[in-house]
Amino acid sequence: MLAIPILAGSAAYALAEALNWPTGLERKLHRAKGFYGILCGATLLGVAMNFGSVNPIKALFWSAVLNGIAAVRSRLP
Repeated sequence: MLAIPILAGSAAYALAEALNWPTGLERKLHRAKGFYGILCGATLLGVAMNFGSVNPIKALFWSAVLNGIAAVRSRLP
């Protein structure tokens, strides 16, 4: 449960930045709808995975791999 907000936030930042959407928790909801949508969706997915039969260590590993791919991709011209 402790990793859910961190993973949801990093997923929201990575995906929104890769798609060139406005990002940041300092923005109001109506100014960054995509970012907050990803944040809410990732949080709900994390809570659902917590109550499911998903191995949390494998989930953390694969989320780090996907975050690394998204970070490299967002830096490409």
